[in-house]
Amino acid sequence: MCQAGEDYAGPARREPPPVPRPSREQKCVKCAEGLPVVVIRAGDAFCRDCFKAFYVHKFRAMLGKNRVIFPGEKVLLSWSGGPSSSSMVWQVLEGLSQDSAKRLRFVPGVIYVDEGAACGQSSEDRQKTVAEVKRILENTGFPWHVVALEEVFSLPPSVLCCTSQEPAGTEETYKAAVDRFLQQQQHVLGAEAGASPAQGEARLHPSHGQELPGTAGYPTAAQTEALSRLFSSIKTLTAKEELLQTLRTHLIVHVARAHGYCKVMTGETCTRLAIKLMTNLALGRGAFLAWDTGFSDERHGDVVLVRPMRDHTLKEVAFYNHLFGVPSVFTPAIDTKAPEKASIHRLMEAFILRLQTLFPSTVSTVYRTSEKLVKAPREGCAAGPSGPRCLLCMCALDIDTADSATAFGAQSSSHLSQMLTAEAGTPTQPCCGAGEGQAQSCHREVGKRGDARACITEQLCYSCRVNMKDLPSLDSLPPYVLAEAQLRSQRGSVSEEIQEYLITDEEEDS
Repeated sequence: MCQAGEDYAGPARREPPPVPRPSREQKCVKCAEGLPVVVIRAGDAFCRDCFKAFYVHKFRAMLGKNRVIFPGEKVLLSWSGGPSSSSMVWQVLEGLSQDSAKRLRFVPGVIYVDEGAACGQSSEDRQKTVAEVKRILENTGFPWHVVALEEVFSLPPSVLCCTSQEPAGTEETYKAAVDRFLQQQQHVLGAEAGASPAQGEARLHPSHGQELPGTAGYPTAAQTEALSRLFSSIKTLTAKEELLQTLRTHLIVHVARAHGYCKVMTGETCTRLAIKLMTNLALGRGAFLAWDTGFSDERHGDVVLVRPMRDHTLKEVAFYNHLFGVPSVFTPAIDTKAPEKASIHRLMEAFILRLQTLFPSTVSTVYRTSEKLVKAPREGCAAGPSGPRCLLCMCALDIDTADSATAFGAQSSSHLSQMLTAEAGTPTQPCCGAGEGQAQSCHREVGKRGDARACITEQLCYSCRVNMKDLPSLDSLPPYVLAEAQLRSQRGSVSEEIQEYLITDEEEDS
């Protein structure tokens, strides 16, 4: 019943449920003997050893279930210095040790991308961070590569080319590769029977050898200034985060190709992928969620991105790093100290984490939904490497201009109206090919004189087009992006000219 003096202005605020703490009488749910030190979920209290076994099993099961990484392959570990990627490197390090029950069979390397210039760090702070990073990487014993984000201004345009890859192997192919790898190991053990144990171990696992790390020189002042100018000119934090992620991926893929790595591991966790799924939906990337959040991402062709930490939550990663002393490096990100509503990424992250506090199954529900997504193009769109792809994110250019109800059709109609308005305001000129013995046409010459922004925009997907609207001038983009855009535009113009002289099936029948 209503009571006098009671406030009905708003709904009662629901307090989060209290976090259960293990008592002295409570035992580990796994072994029922040890004292619990970690409570992952309500009622799931683990002792130290059982939690480690549970954590390691998740990592191994994710790799074993998908069977994407074949024995003997070179795998590049993308390490940002954060908790998740540090835990991933630690899992690989322990999986290759002598004490591991089932040793990993791939050859790892580590890459660290210095993003200090994009985040506004000073030169002194960046040097201190890189020194700390190198000290940690040297202790791993893996080949490592420390590169600066400014190196994107010296990348070749071939980075944006999707190199054809071999078809995915079946279960029989994977088993045959394992048998060949074991036979090679036995052959090496037989040949090194008279050698010392240290020499035999170095031959079996060259990843622990003293290989020269792939460290590049410090970026020039002009490159640092160009990168700072690029990110300072972007209007919104959302576009900055998307462009930073794109440039970082391009740089990592280039390093992987240059050093012979065919797989790249990233440390994205279940929590991070759930946030990414909702964020990409808000950014208009719903057609590419299977690539952006799935276990493997084959959009680059010969270099496949894999996410072996996608079954771990941020809470599990934090507990594991704390209990077992996993080293990490704190570096301020581009959204550090940004308010909650500064970008779509920050807003969606706060929304998911707040919802997870009230309803603990939120992250797992969103994550399980992402597992059901299938990598299949729309009908009538090319799915192979020869099909059109976005200039930045490298996803299939899934544009349907015939359907005016779609966002792509609406944007194409808007772009066409802008072109018609611009052409109406310019005086007409005589045909460039009239009376000349050159293979030129008016539309090619207009393309040369036209706006370069339209040339680049038409080669982007919907999400990248929206983000590039916050960049006043596309001339500040790295040269390899502009060169590839010009090359694709020229190829398109030549292809249109050739099509005019080809005889179609309808003409032959008539």
